[in-house]
Amino acid sequence: HYPCCGSMSTYIHTADMETRQTIRQLIHDGAARLESAGLVFGHGTDNALDESATLVLHALELPFDVTDEQLDTVPSVRQAGRVDTLLEQRISSRKPAAYLTGEAWFAGLPFYVDERVLVPRSPIAELIEEGFSPWVDQGGIAHILDLCTGSGCIGIASALAFPDARVDLADLSTDALEVARRNIRRHALDSRVRAIESDLFGNLGDNRYDLIVSNPPYVADEEVRRLPEEYRHEPALGLSAGDDGLDLVIRLLNAAPAHLGPGGMLVVEVGYSQPALESAFPEIPFLWLEFAYGGEGVFLLEREQLVEYHFVFEQAARQRQQVSIDSEVRTDE
Repeated sequence: HYPCCGSMSTYIHTADMETRQTIRQLIHDGAARLESAGLVFGHGTDNALDESATLVLHALELPFDVTDEQLDTVPSVRQAGRVDTLLEQRISSRKPAAYLTGEAWFAGLPFYVDERVLVPRSPIAELIEEGFSPWVDQGGIAHILDLCTGSGCIGIASALAFPDARVDLADLSTDALEVARRNIRRHALDSRVRAIESDLFGNLGDNRYDLIVSNPPYVADEEVRRLPEEYRHEPALGLSAGDDGLDLVIRLLNAAPAHLGPGGMLVVEVGYSQPALESAFPEIPFLWLEFAYGGEGVFLLEREQLVEYHFVFEQAARQRQQVSIDSEVRTDE
């Protein structure tokens, strides 16, 4: 993760410097500061202690796997000042730690992030690490699509999990694609992974995939307006998806079968919009996946199921499009 900042001579052992705090103490005191400031966590960490550790270790240019010996050393005054500054930035700006450090981890891999993309945090990481087993035959995966890619984390992690596969990263946001391309270069995957500007499948031609994975916008507009300040630093384009959070998902379900090859699989995260999706399509046999490390709202459908129920998704997509057109007409009037 973070490169170690030189030799241990940079640090002073606690026995020699009892009046200043050890790295361990800085982390715990930082957590207390973050908690007392009423911050919200949920962008890679879910508690103040982990968030503080992320910031402190980044400020000291230390990796996450620090030893107990390192934790019990005392940074210099200058280094402690960098820690204090970064913690204060987190409190005053309410920006998630990943935006302050410029890095987030996903599926055990580091990714560059900034405010042009959502902070990676999808439970799909667990599926990737397991090679989408037992639902996918790893040897049969030659072409993968990461739809609504953002930072590119899902597609890039999938490319590394399926070393013989080609991967397309698609997103409507040109800003997000700049970040995704930076991460493609970071992981030296230019020969197998490409980033494509596309409104869902709109610019993907007749490409067909063995596996389509997507973490699209799925937050209802009213819910977006109620999100804590930390989430307001993320691009609204990556969150907001209509009155019920299903605008993008329904379009995706309608178009997906035309872009899946025989035996292809679709994996989509809809988060806490799961009840709305189930209510909208009670007849659809969504397979809701379970996660050992937390997370919910991710379904899997086979291409054959998407084809079987295509008329249902097509009708829903048309109805939603008509509602949107009628709304625009009323607005113009």
